[in-house]
Amino acid sequence: MTVSRSPVRPTGFSVLRAGRGSFLLHRRATLVASVLGAALAVTAVVYLCVGESFVSPAEVVRVLAGRPSPDEFVVGTLRMPRLVVGLLTGAAFGLAGGFIQTVARNPLASPDVIGVTQGAGAATVAAMTFGLTAHTTLPYVAILGGMAAAGLVYVFAWRKGLHAARFVLIGIGISVALGSLTQLFVTKGDYLVAQQAKVWLTGSLNGRGYEHAVPLALIGLVLMPALLWAARAQRTVSFDDDTATALGVRLGRVRLCLIVLGVALASVATAAVGPVDFVALLAPQIARRLTRTAQIPLAGSALTGALIMAVADLLARTLFSPIELPVGVFTAAVGAPYLMWLIVRTRSRSGGAA
Repeated sequence: MTVSRSPVRPTGFSVLRAGRGSFLLHRRATLVASVLGAALAVTAVVYLCVGESFVSPAEVVRVLAGRPSPDEFVVGTLRMPRLVVGLLTGAAFGLAGGFIQTVARNPLASPDVIGVTQGAGAATVAAMTFGLTAHTTLPYVAILGGMAAAGLVYVFAWRKGLHAARFVLIGIGISVALGSLTQLFVTKGDYLVAQQAKVWLTGSLNGRGYEHAVPLALIGLVLMPALLWAARAQRTVSFDDDTATALGVRLGRVRLCLIVLGVALASVATAAVGPVDFVALLAPQIARRLTRTAQIPLAGSALTGALIMAVADLLARTLFSPIELPVGVFTAAVGAPYLMWLIVRTRSRSGGAA
């Protein structure tokens, strides 16, 4: 007699069947993503309502539905493009941080800590200094700069493997060097270009329109198949090296691909709004703590990053009105204390283990 056994379903997962295929969904991660999506929708409506002039939610809905409204210019022309750019860049930073923290196996690793955004920033400021200011070209210049910085970190940190602490420390050193190089370009450039570069380096959504969102959307669409692959590959990279090798995973190749994805997303986001610090650091860790999963949830990281950017820019626009602060000021005000707490917490754990 043959006994048929159904496959064992991991605890906390549900099976989603689509035709002949089936997918495992983490129930808590799915719930958290739904809640984050709802919070993001509410934040977007509040963002479009609040400003120098208040617009009622009913009028916001009318504008979004394409109906005639006296507030169409304020909502559709001034606030909506800025919100779209903020959401796209926040999601890109969140995903980039998730990829890099997964590869480094270190919550301290993020594009703005290990020098990726500094590399993108240095390349962009250099291009601006030499007269290249087209918004259609700068994202690709930033990607090259971010890739170059990440390549330096990867080469110097690789020594019979990728050690997490060495990866972060070398990244910090390269980020400081690239920051100095950026300041050199600023001082050597034309006065007007230098002022534009200084404003850009603070990280701001002021003056951003759909023309800045198009490169982000296009690159996101191009990378979509790679992001779907990364969601699966991320699980194997989270294992220790011996386990992953025993499962037949080519760790070096997978890690390199994940780093390339993270660097590309962080670089193009930096080109659009400037080096907004700590979003890529905060979003993956907040999402991981909310879902309580072993791996960083990519969907949760993207939604959390978008939510952080939207809330931070809403505060930047309204908190000290009529003075408008760069969004990077608010993300740094929250991210810097978190980074210090994370360093102290990591050091205390290491001391306890020793």
